[in-house]
Amino acid sequence: MAEGLSIIYNTGDRHPFPEPLIPFRNPMGREIRDALLRRILEGKYPPGERLVELQLAAEFHTSQGPVREALRELEALRYVETAPHRGTRVRAVSPTEMRDAYRLRALIEREAALAAAQAPDPDWEKMRGAVAGIERAAAAGNVRGYVRHDEVFHRTLVTQSGSPVLLRHWDLLLVPTRIFVVLRTGVVDMAAIAKEHRPILEALERHDAALAGQLAYDHINRIAIRLGP
Repeated sequence: MAEGLSIIYNTGDRHPFPEPLIPFRNPMGREIRDALLRRILEGKYPPGERLVELQLAAEFHTSQGPVREALRELEALRYVETAPHRGTRVRAVSPTEMRDAYRLRALIEREAALAAAQAPDPDWEKMRGAVAGIERAAAAGNVRGYVRHDEVFHRTLVTQSGSPVLLRHWDLLLVPTRIFVVLRTGVVDMAAIAKEHRPILEALERHDAALAGQLAYDHINRIAIRLGP
């Protein structure tokens, strides 16, 4: 899991991580949050690792204020936890939590697909390109390429639903990171799940809302099932 995850976040002009749950007073706080979050997700900070404000402030050449804001946001996202006399430490994310994130994502994408298939003037061009990219990456065994195109496919699907609420909650699930983790750890087979994208797109293009919703749900829920009961 230690390969440069920053490579998979090159998603154009969109910020790679979700909008803050707690507004930052200083933009440096958001930069620090994203840097720390990458390290946690890459495994550079293992569960139990202590994150010390003074040390981080020195590393990022800033005061403790932005660091404190970043840690507070990471705690809101439940990636760290703070306890008296123990400081702030990286929190272990259990397989159960990962499974539940995929269960929630399956529900979100089912609702998104139902709505998108009924949209009056949808544009599927970006998703067509993403499907081609997914299939090429899977054939080449290119995990980072797969994740990049997969993120475009699924985020576009949710965007086409027209629901900012669904999109906001989808973003909070940190989808690119989670699919990277399950692929690198062998939980799912990249070649197998790559084939499931084109039928979803074809159902959307036919405006078959029921089928699109079911296929989108099954596609994500299969991963949840592999992650545990």
